[in-house]
Amino acid sequence: MRISRFLALMPRSIARRKTKKSFAKRFKITGTGKVLRSKAGRRHLLSSKNATRRRRLGKAALVDKTDMKRVMESLPFG
Repeated sequence: MRISRFLALMPRSIARRKTKKSFAKRFKITGTGKVLRSKAGRRHLLSSKNATRRRRLGKAALVDKTDMKRVMESLPFG
């Protein structure tokens, strides 16, 4: 009984969340809170794609709003 009273008086620890590093490598959060991602299809078989398509694949795209919550939960300090 004595120990439980002692523990009740101690301050509780604050729950901490870690950044998921796999998300940190794949996504970037802009200053306005939007989430950027890279486009798929830029790794290999580039000779069959024209220059305009390759150039567009190199630019960042926005994450869809249906995935925003999942990404933001994994990047708590973004």
